[in-house]
Amino acid sequence: MPYRLIQLNDVCKRIRFRGPVISRKPVGMAALVNRTKARRRTRRNGAAKINCHAPASRRIPRFQLLTDAALTEIEDHADWLLEAIGIEFRDDDEALALFRGAGAQIDGSRVKFPGGLARQLCASAPSTFELASVNPRRTLRLGGDDLVFMPGYGSPFVTDLDTGRRYATLEDFRNFVRLTYAMPWLHHSGGVICEPVDVPVNKRHLDMTLGHLTLSDKPFMGAVTSVERARDSIAMARIVHGAAMAERPALQANINVNSPLVFDGTMSGALREYAAARQCVCVSPAIFGGAMGPVTPAAMAAQTLAEGMAGIALAQLVQPGCPAVFGSFHSTMNLRTGSLTFGTPEANLVTMALSQLGRRLGVPVRSGGGHVTAANTPDGQAMADSVNAMWSTVLSGAHQVWHAAGWLEGGLTMSYEKFILDADNCGAMLRLVQGMNVSAQTLSAASYDETDPGGNFLSTSHTLRHYATANYESLLPDAGSFEAWTETGSLSAAERANGIWKKMLSNYQPPDLAPSAHAELQDFVASRKAEMPDEWY
Repeated sequence: MPYRLIQLNDVCKRIRFRGPVISRKPVGMAALVNRTKARRRTRRNGAAKINCHAPASRRIPRFQLLTDAALTEIEDHADWLLEAIGIEFRDDDEALALFRGAGAQIDGSRVKFPGGLARQLCASAPSTFELASVNPRRTLRLGGDDLVFMPGYGSPFVTDLDTGRRYATLEDFRNFVRLTYAMPWLHHSGGVICEPVDVPVNKRHLDMTLGHLTLSDKPFMGAVTSVERARDSIAMARIVHGAAMAERPALQANINVNSPLVFDGTMSGALREYAAARQCVCVSPAIFGGAMGPVTPAAMAAQTLAEGMAGIALAQLVQPGCPAVFGSFHSTMNLRTGSLTFGTPEANLVTMALSQLGRRLGVPVRSGGGHVTAANTPDGQAMADSVNAMWSTVLSGAHQVWHAAGWLEGGLTMSYEKFILDADNCGAMLRLVQGMNVSAQTLSAASYDETDPGGNFLSTSHTLRHYATANYESLLPDAGSFEAWTETGSLSAAERANGIWKKMLSNYQPPDLAPSAHAELQDFVASRKAEMPDEWY
């Protein structure tokens, strides 16, 4: 029985099935068992129930890995890096002038921050802020107790079980925007979910921004690969959001640091462009222990903090109060082969430490974790790496989780099947952070009056009232018993996920967008493309 995804602009109240609606009227044991069997049959036939969640507000404690003394030692080391070693801002005279005016020492392109200057400049960044959507129900809060998931970012390849690994196309990009829009456990549309290599390099950002604005109404990320492309993204967002963008950001910018200790002019220029428009900048050092920084977790955390503060400080110099996120993208390496490794204990320790450091800095934290892996296919290794990284991310208290769905090959590939597997685990994580409700109702003393010792609680009033919502129910069709699984083709989790993403795309419905805004966006893209020749590198 195929399922039909309802447009989720009301934060996904429910999913309706074609066919009879299951009554929630209390019934006896036999009826409950028959109902459960019917639900399993439905799911084996390809239906998938999605339990829908708004962005989760954390109700469980954040894991405190480090003591205050250890955190202070890392912060002092980061300040030493900024003062004694410094950060280079290459090919950006405007950034150097801003830092010079703020009291930094400038030597060529190197900026040194005396006496904790960088931390002082970061103080004007807000600890929480909203990221706007045209649909108010999609507006997100970054910071506080909220937890926001978004898909993978930047993959030049895609893969699925039918066609295998291949270069990503614009249609693949659009497909992942559609899937992200339809998936209630992903709250943010992402950015370059995959790189559409069939579009000229200098024009891709126009099609990607158009896709985010027309195929979804979730907040998204704009282009950062040149100042002009950043301006285009901001201009296109203004067509939809209007002057309100000056008061509340609708865009994020992913500002990658060229670790170790370098901002190139492209990144710092894009940062300044978004900050001037009062849009959110997420400063993300990329440190692989042993390559872009020392091999030890403590040193990786300190260098990440130093680089992150330098970028956030620049945003505040451009626009005091500019919304900023302290990000990271870090991993360990196999020091015998030089290959990247993900989900490792050392990387997970850095993830937890950085969340603590970001909270002390007073800005929202983007985790360096998520469902990340170096595996080449959505197999056991991929999910083990991913779940290890996600556990540390969620428990750390991070506010925004990138690469939460679809990531393979260290980010080289977006997988359609792993997107579904990862998003399903996101749903479980969102349930986890809701914590445990302890009350007379949840302890259910009355249930013991309805059954004897050695009896069965399936038919108690409490079970019948709560059976549909008591437990997180996976998006994947239930495999059932070994015999039932064998009879239906012995499908792996990835094979079951293959059917789900196809059904989601076939039932996709776009969000509402004013026809005038849609037409203006199309005209903007056509006009900008006509102004420049194709560039493929």
